[in-house]
Amino acid sequence: MNKTDRLLAIVLQLQRKKVVRAEDLATLFETSVRTIYRDIQALSEAGVPIIGAPGTGYSLMEGYFLPPIGFTVPEAVSLLIGIDFIEQQFDDDYRIRAQAARGKIEAILPSSVRNETSHVLKAMRLLISDEQDTSSKEKKYLEKIRRAILDERKINFHYAKRLADSEGNHHSVRTVAPYGLVLIQGSWMLVARCDLRQDIRHFRLSRMTELIDLEERFELPAHFNLREYTPLDDRNLRVRLRFNHDIVDKVRESNYHYMEDMEEHRDGLDVVLRVRQLDELLQWVLGWGAGVIVLEPESLRNRIREEAKKMLQHY
Repeated sequence: MNKTDRLLAIVLQLQRKKVVRAEDLATLFETSVRTIYRDIQALSEAGVPIIGAPGTGYSLMEGYFLPPIGFTVPEAVSLLIGIDFIEQQFDDDYRIRAQAARGKIEAILPSSVRNETSHVLKAMRLLISDEQDTSSKEKKYLEKIRRAILDERKINFHYAKRLADSEGNHHSVRTVAPYGLVLIQGSWMLVARCDLRQDIRHFRLSRMTELIDLEERFELPAHFNLREYTPLDDRNLRVRLRFNHDIVDKVRESNYHYMEDMEEHRDGLDVVLRVRQLDELLQWVLGWGAGVIVLEPESLRNRIREEAKKMLQHY
């Protein structure tokens, strides 16, 4: 990074954060603290109102803002592809805002950069498969939940569980404090504290119905950070499958989220999976027909055998 680029980057860092230490800037830009001191002095002499507090760091005078000087072609392409993704996967409110952002970005691009960016984008296309396409109901719920998160209000909804509970129920009514939203393999997931379970739980928006906002407020715990949050992995059941050689590529491309390891050898492809309950795997394994054999555990082999007998009775 040359000096001009570094000076601009320093100003942008000061705009993002209230106070920045010289040591942190030196680490970020892979240079010496002494060089950062000289850069700060150069910016001050150029009229940038930087305030320095000994032992604390540097900050910009309140009200000062430096608009972006411009985008390179790769930067513009990255932003416009990101806008395509937002338009396809987010709710209508963000879709409209994304379209407005596209117009602003394209308007400030110099003609040479705009033309080259357009040329690059014509050779790239972001497509979402039918399985990953966010439904209209999900987008509607996405907007309502997003607003509830920002307003720190609880929500209530009916939830369809994929597997029945110990009492045989497939549905339940939940009141939760919504902490955040996560997009996993094309499906939106709500991370929330459930009043019923008195703990953090995950809920797929596609399985929600009758979602309503509540007046009851909640306070997000100070220690909770969605970007750093890692759910407890309680998948303790190990399953080993062997697939025929002729479907190995399809198995790899399935990118099934329970897969943990795989090894190909002369007898086929051995895949190791970890799940909470064997029922989570049953339909997926059956979907491969005679192309897969359950090596372990024996209990899953028995379940597959029972299902095969039931299927045979239909023919």
